Amino acid sequence: MSTRNISRFWEWGRKIICVGRNYADHAKELYNAVPTEPVLFLKTPSAYVKEGSPILVPRYCSNLHHEVELGVVVGKAGTAIPQSSAMEHVAGYALCLDMTARDVQDECKSKGLPWTLAKAFNTSCPVSEFIPKHDVPHPDQLTLWLKVNDVLKQQGSTAHMIFSIPYLISYISEVISLEEGDLILTGTPRGVSAVQEHDELQAGIDGLVTMTFKIGKNW
Repeated sequence: MSTRNISRFWEWGRKIICVGRNYADHAKELYNAVPTEPVLFLKTPSAYVKEGSPILVPRYCSNLHHEVELGVVVGKAGTAIPQSSAMEHVAGYALCLDMTARDVQDECKSKGLPWTLAKAFNTSCPVSEFIPKHDVPHPDQLTLWLKVNDVLKQQGSTAHMIFSIPYLISYISEVISLEEGDLILTGTPRGVSAVQEHDELQAGIDGLVTMTFKIGKNW
């Protein structure tokens, strides 16, 4: 049995596995095809940032976007996990932001290059406090929202995810073994938009958690 504190997964978790385009309306708003299998990319643990510290705009980015997401915190390691037992590997959840250097991502896509510079920079993964699994009996029925300077920009339900949490756990673990403390970002609903230095982002999961971050500069 691990002695590490899962409620502080961001301090020791080894990887952040992100799912792109998992809401059809978000895929369409960026003129992407709706996927027939999950689109995966990674963030490093240095992407984590907690309330009280700013989200820093990378020096090479002029179009930073917010993406509010449900994060799934892995509590039990596994490889090739069947969908039927996938939820046994979940310790809990977190509200997360997938901050994206959209201009850099667009350039990378046009050149057929990886998204690392657009997605994995320091402070690109703000996270809330840990939400224990027993507090979320229906993770497929949660309402996520995000405001920029008190203006609602994103609101959507996890019921509209293309690929369910058990499917994602099974699919990912076939390729990348899951470890305790890993975080899976499950995609964002429509409404992503640009943020600027000094903007305030407020995000929440109805009935569970809220968090607030300020945008700062990295230079």
